[in-house]
Amino acid sequence: MNLLPRTIQKGRRLLGKDPIVFYLLLILLGGLWACAELIDEVLEGSTQSVDVFVLKSMRDSDGKAIGPLWLIEAARDVTSLGSHTVLILTVLAVFGYLLVVKKRHTALVLLGVSIGGACVSALLKDLFARPRPDVVTHLVAVQSQSFPSGHSFMAATIYLTLCTFLAFTTSRAREKLYIISIGLLIAGLVGLSRIYLGVHYPSDVVAGWLMGLTWATLCLVFGRWLVNRGAIEPESPSIDDAQ
Repeated sequence: MNLLPRTIQKGRRLLGKDPIVFYLLLILLGGLWACAELIDEVLEGSTQSVDVFVLKSMRDSDGKAIGPLWLIEAARDVTSLGSHTVLILTVLAVFGYLLVVKKRHTALVLLGVSIGGACVSALLKDLFARPRPDVVTHLVAVQSQSFPSGHSFMAATIYLTLCTFLAFTTSRAREKLYIISIGLLIAGLVGLSRIYLGVHYPSDVVAGWLMGLTWATLCLVFGRWLVNRGAIEPESPSIDDAQ
């Protein structure tokens, strides 16, 4: 009879006074479940027909990409936001800033998230070894395996992590929502550009989004745990709090 109240009390002690950890854990569990389901569908070949249909719908009867030339260039520009070069420069810029403002531990967490994410993405590509789509012409050069999309994985990991760090600096819900939405938008556009350019199946991109979100959430849970233990710098107080 007393099992449920005791469980609730233990959960509260585990989470402490930080409900954010609870919500992050829910996202983490949901992400893991969704990743497992999608991997199972891809391995069984259940997504292949939809993948091929979507890719072919991006080309006209002559096999050329639909839309004006500027759209192709725009897609190439957007997809570069998930490239190793842009992400490395972005991470290094933020890493340097965190060191300047004396948030060394937060800087190390960001570096760990980034390097760890790149390693996880590469390992998953080698593990599944899914060939790149060959049903349409690639509009950019590619070399690695297809599943999951590395651009989608790393865009979700880096931009969502950075936006979450930034969201923690304000207490206003609207500002938090806007900042997180920007991270989701960038990651979403990067993934869509990979499909339009013909270098990934849609299931590759969805897997990249889900796995990147899951990895970023796992790291944020760890980072939040460190904050609560006092082992890492807490987020900066917002302007409202200062007033």
